[in-house]
Amino acid sequence: MSPSFYLEFNPNNLNTHPMEKKQPLILVTNDDGVSAPGIRALIAVMAEIGEVVVVAPDSPQSATGHSITINDTLYINKISTDKEGILEYSCSGTPVDCVKLAVNEILKRKPDLCVSGVNHGSNSSINVIYSGTMSAAVEAGIEGIPAIGFSLLDYDWNADFEQIKSFIRTITLEVLEKGLPESVVLNVNFPKLKEEQIQGIKICRQAKAIWMEKFDKRQTPQGRDYFWLTGEFVNQDRGEDTDEWALANGYVSVVPVQFDLTAHHAIQQLNTWKWNE
Repeated sequence: MSPSFYLEFNPNNLNTHPMEKKQPLILVTNDDGVSAPGIRALIAVMAEIGEVVVVAPDSPQSATGHSITINDTLYINKISTDKEGILEYSCSGTPVDCVKLAVNEILKRKPDLCVSGVNHGSNSSINVIYSGTMSAAVEAGIEGIPAIGFSLLDYDWNADFEQIKSFIRTITLEVLEKGLPESVVLNVNFPKLKEEQIQGIKICRQAKAIWMEKFDKRQTPQGRDYFWLTGEFVNQDRGEDTDEWALANGYVSVVPVQFDLTAHHAIQQLNTWKWNE
């Protein structure tokens, strides 16, 4: 591994620092549903680090973005588990609903960390906009909770998450020890590689890429038109500092994401326009 990209960390620091004697409280959520293999792998890693509470959708909620439930009822069900010390709840709502309910109704105190995922599939580049996984992390960030969204570039339900557990642990411990900049959450994507093939961890910017979308038009037996969304992902960015470059070259990409959507660089230009004449 290139030392310039790999984050060195001593996990013993969490146990020896006088302010870190109490186990961190970690909220775990996702968008693939509470039974998805990705979240089960994430729970296993978090259970080695702190006290875990799981609040996740009771069914898949992929590509829900930052949607919340306002025109329907929300239900929470406690899940029986044989894992000591882990509380699990399923929620009828979206990933963002899960975070809101966890913070306001389930948890007795604000968690020290929220982790979302591990998503089955990429959330790099423009995909972050649509991602329920990342929206849950962003919602936690809005609540003032350090948050990380994890995704693996493998859409297979039976993807091999064992290969990335050590990297999840490293990144999580770094965030718990160092904290995150204000109003920033991390978008972490893993290439589909064996652990020993991964080159390290690279801090990146989001690549400029788009979906060239098409709609597959079909008809029901009754003659009514309906549509399936399809498309092709097009990376328009040739930079070597992007998440897409990192993933294509065997690195774990880590993109700091801000949820202040203000285009600060545009304010000065817009102020030169004749708004009030």
